[in-house]
Amino acid sequence: MNIQLNGQARPLSHPLTVLELLADEGLAERRVAVEVNGQIVPRSRHGEHLVQDGDLVEIVHALGGG
Repeated sequence: MNIQLNGQARPLSHPLTVLELLADEGLAERRVAVEVNGQIVPRSRHGEHLVQDGDLVEIVHALGGG
């Protein structure tokens, strides 16, 4: 299956939850906003929301600085 992750094609061997996808991207411990097909997925649903073939996923994380 294939998804678009932040505008780039990304093959997946099987459906993943948003939480699993974040872990694969090294972002599981970061505070991020996740949008799937134009809809925000609340953090409370990251462990249950499955990413499906053809989904458009955007992950945004805040950068600290000063």
